[in-house]
Amino acid sequence: MNRPADTPALSVQLREAGADWWHNERPTWIYVFKMVFAGLLALGIGYGLDLQSPRSALITVFIVMQPQSGMILAKSFYRVIGTLIGSAAVVVFVGLFAQTPELFLIASALWIGLCTVGSAHNRNFRSYGFVLSGYTVALIGLPAALNPGTTFDSVITRVTEITVGIVCAGLVSALVFPQASAPGLVRVIRGRFTAFVDLIGATLGGNTDRKQLEATNARFVGDIIGLEALRSSAIFEDPEIRLRSGRLSRMNSEFMALSTRVHALHQLLNRLHANPAPGAKIVIDALSPYFREVQPLLTRSSGEPVMSAVDAADAGLKLEEYKRELPRRVRATRDALPADSDSVMLDFDTASELLYRVIDDLHAYTLTYASLNQRQHEREQWDHAYTAKTSMTTALIAGARAAVTLLLLSAFWILSGWPSGDVAALNAAAFCAITSAAPDPAKATRTVAIGVVFAAIAGYIYTFHLLPRIDGYWMLAAMLSPVLMLAVLLTTKPKWAGYGLGICIFFPFLAVPDNFAHFNAAGYINESIALLVSLIVTAIAFMLLLPPTTDWTVRVLERQLRKQVVDACFGKLAHLALKFESGTRDLMHQITILTSSRPALRQSAFGWTFATLEIGHAIIELRTELNGIRREQPDLLPPAAYAALDGLRETIPALFARPTPATLAAALAANDHAIGQIQQAIGPHYRERTERHRLQRTLSYLHFIRTALLDPQSPLQPMHAAGDSSNPTPSGARHAT
Repeated sequence: MNRPADTPALSVQLREAGADWWHNERPTWIYVFKMVFAGLLALGIGYGLDLQSPRSALITVFIVMQPQSGMILAKSFYRVIGTLIGSAAVVVFVGLFAQTPELFLIASALWIGLCTVGSAHNRNFRSYGFVLSGYTVALIGLPAALNPGTTFDSVITRVTEITVGIVCAGLVSALVFPQASAPGLVRVIRGRFTAFVDLIGATLGGNTDRKQLEATNARFVGDIIGLEALRSSAIFEDPEIRLRSGRLSRMNSEFMALSTRVHALHQLLNRLHANPAPGAKIVIDALSPYFREVQPLLTRSSGEPVMSAVDAADAGLKLEEYKRELPRRVRATRDALPADSDSVMLDFDTASELLYRVIDDLHAYTLTYASLNQRQHEREQWDHAYTAKTSMTTALIAGARAAVTLLLLSAFWILSGWPSGDVAALNAAAFCAITSAAPDPAKATRTVAIGVVFAAIAGYIYTFHLLPRIDGYWMLAAMLSPVLMLAVLLTTKPKWAGYGLGICIFFPFLAVPDNFAHFNAAGYINESIALLVSLIVTAIAFMLLLPPTTDWTVRVLERQLRKQVVDACFGKLAHLALKFESGTRDLMHQITILTSSRPALRQSAFGWTFATLEIGHAIIELRTELNGIRREQPDLLPPAAYAALDGLRETIPALFARPTPATLAAALAANDHAIGQIQQAIGPHYRERTERHRLQRTLSYLHFIRTALLDPQSPLQPMHAAGDSSNPTPSGARHAT
């Protein structure tokens, strides 16, 4: 039988399959071999230095393991800092409470709770440093409290074992087939710039609906946080990244501001398209030519989008020229509009002002991207770092949960006299802190518990059937390698990572002998049960003690999100925009993680996210404009206008602190009153162009706030509808949109 002509030969298929495996699976297996080699190297050094527990060095390697060298160095740095701080706390607590175990346990529980709060309140590997500060107290402090005379030796031994593991992990990662963070950082930057060019083209071209825009913005939030994490890791390994660290932070900040502007402009255009009034179509027709001109500015002569920093330099020149000509052209277009229509002028001024701001922010973002091609650049001068925003309520709950879990297991340990009760207590406290940041901590703990079951069974076979039959380190390493390789391989698969983590940490804990090996079956079973009980208790604690996966937690984050608008109204203006942008997106990222399996809840939370971004950003710009007016031209506005604007600053925070039909009606009334006062200040009489432009900008910010409050897809809409049912004549009917 003849083979069809279009079917490749078997040898060709095998070569293609091999090439595909080499491309996709080779990095994973290199990572597996590197980590197992680093772990066994640390174990061998631990035995050579006659450390009390060389397995701690091996476990440290698996705890700090990351695909990129920079991530390992960053995590190792914070692990050392956390261990040193925790060790100092151990010495203090043992010195104060060695004679009173109850007080020692209470102090340890409070310390671990405090460190868990710090872990929940921070991001990236700083969070891990807080976890280690608490975990070290449990790991060293509980045994030391039983034998106070060995405290100093225990601390020194622990620090030495961790240092050996960190050094081995860092050296192997950096020297054996190194995988740097910098290439990944470059890919993220290029991919995000290209994706944003596409978004601008689709948004201004009217081809993106609200759901697509929300999904894109949610993805951008992940990119923003991911880029910050990569940057903070890459600076540990690459001097070129360190030279550009300020510009990378600046790019993140400029990208946040730019994405907010684009979203605001898109929402305004959506409202204009939905408005049946003839004036809305006039505004759309007048501005559409400008929208179509933006994407070609970000396209190379070959028709491909800008990707590299070299291409961005050319795009920056085109954007600069376009930005310089835009105000003159917009004024000419405005002069051709019907001057007797307040609604047309308000919509046009607001949309054109947003368009100019988009071009201005896009120009700045493009220039910063282009500057990455140079080692030194003036745009490096940027010290406004990304500011994480967390709910102190949820952080305190996480800390209280860890402290309560430790106290309950400690009390059971003392009352029952369980020989391995200390292992259960310290392990439960550690995992309460470690998994509190997971999307579903109870599920994560359960998967680790299953890994512990496997580790206990395999460890028993190794300890009592294989170890007595071998002699020397090399045979031990050969015997451990298969299980360790399987465990590390599982951690590379998201679905199986929890099982792999449980084996990576607890198999060495149970199966790897100390320098003075003990073969005690009863003790082994006791410790295995203690580890399993600690994880079961931890999972139960996450399910019963205010679980972080409940709708209540999302509502807490929603309230924290709305509070961002309150901060926008009353916070200090210096760097307020950056704090607002990064804080809002950080909260959005947390909500995205918690609502991954609850789309309806996510949709509601996203509604508040975008309402917060739109209105909060507009308020900050309004305050910035008014601050300039007060400082440079205080007589430009009458006292009544200042009073109206101050009234708006009172009603908007009240609305977002307590959204009700009454607070929404008050905010709309205050906004309408402020718009009327600014319109009177502009008046029909002659003003200098700069003065009129300043007042028109102020008016456009107010008008945009009004359109956002009246957005039919906003979470405020049901309250607006409820208010309309009792008051059929909506306030501000003479205004646009």
